[in-house]
Amino acid sequence: MGKRRQFTSEFKVKIVLEMLREERTVSTIASEHQINPNQLLRWKKEFLDKAPGIFDEPVVERERLKEEKAAEEERNQLLKKVGQLTMERDFLQAVQAKQKENGRFL
Repeated sequence: MGKRRQFTSEFKVKIVLEMLREERTVSTIASEHQINPNQLLRWKKEFLDKAPGIFDEPVVERERLKEEKAAEEERNQLLKKVGQLTMERDFLQAVQAKQKENGRFL
């Protein structure tokens, strides 16, 4: 039993565009590439179903980048705050240790 062939997205787009030109039949294209015609029709359907969203992607991408930037800013603020609190804790522990050495307690 042979391995299943895998096709790149670029190859699929090339085939679908060839089908959309309607210069040759689906059967001709399928036999030329040794692919089942039903598979080509599924690729065409998937391509056409996803086509309307192609022009929306830049908006979606911009929103995703905006969200990532906001999350990164929040992360940086939290790290800054953690650093500040760590320094304050270390300072207070040092003061407390020094007071214990001198016999004075808070």
